[in-house]
Amino acid sequence: MSASASLVLPDFAAVEAAAARIAPYAHRTPVLRSRSIDALAGAELLFKCENLQRVGAFKFRGACNAVWSLSAADAAHGVVTHSSGNHGAALALAAQTRGIAAHVVVPEGAVKSKLAAIEAYGATLHRCAPTLAAREQTAERVRSETGAAFVHPYTNPQVIAGQGTAALELLRETGALDALVAPVGGGGLIGGSAIAAHAIDPEMAVYAAEPEGAADAYASLRSNKRVTSLVPDTICDGLRGLIGPINFALLRHYAITVLPIDDGATIAAMRLIWERLKLIVEPSSAIALAAVLHHRARFAGRRVGIILSGGNVDFDALPW
Repeated sequence: MSASASLVLPDFAAVEAAAARIAPYAHRTPVLRSRSIDALAGAELLFKCENLQRVGAFKFRGACNAVWSLSAADAAHGVVTHSSGNHGAALALAAQTRGIAAHVVVPEGAVKSKLAAIEAYGATLHRCAPTLAAREQTAERVRSETGAAFVHPYTNPQVIAGQGTAALELLRETGALDALVAPVGGGGLIGGSAIAAHAIDPEMAVYAAEPEGAADAYASLRSNKRVTSLVPDTICDGLRGLIGPINFALLRHYAITVLPIDDGATIAAMRLIWERLKLIVEPSSAIALAAVLHHRARFAGRRVGIILSGGNVDFDALPW
């Protein structure tokens, strides 16, 4: 592929295989509409509600596909990852569905409710210093000691293919769309979504909504190389990860347009979803609607799919 000669990108066949593989375990989430939000946007919006997925986020799709893609011999040693949030919980639950061990490396200072959720799904927690280097080093140590398979939160091809199943379901349920919008952090969801969207309709526009305070994907596309030094500053805690190498290759290969959005617009969109759709979504999810409302002229009169990526909210720290 022209995107990167050194990277083998997952393709549509991998997304279709993932859909079949995870079907016994993942929810087929609903697609909802709101006439009042349509009126505000001047467009027809179709919301894929991954906030209603198991563990409360799309992350279960990718983790489940990765776990069930392992050979019996590899699965016997379990899986390991580093995550203090949705991916850790998703991998723990996915491992539980296969009856194998899960190890999750978590940084000191992580939200206690999220750690409790990861433990509740049966994972063993391994604490480390709150730096990416410490997370990676600890995960490698656990992998070497246990033989567990490392499942990266967003650069793993099986994870990316699994995340693409949300867009696949959306498009097969709704029919033709003019555009698809999803959040971007590390890039697993937007990459998988683009694979599915372009296989079904090569002319469909795909947009990635990214926080202005963590706009490394936007900057990477502008400079034509990955930006790896950015320090994120955004309320969207699920989008603070920097775009991965394979994920950046997918952004370029599918000509995805990145739309940076400020946190104020995201919070307003989050509240609007709560009020009009009666759905609990987190800021990292609401940013996709914020992008459509902020760029109203770009989406006006179009039929737009929006992936609401998750609904794991700290109710003691709501942003309004």
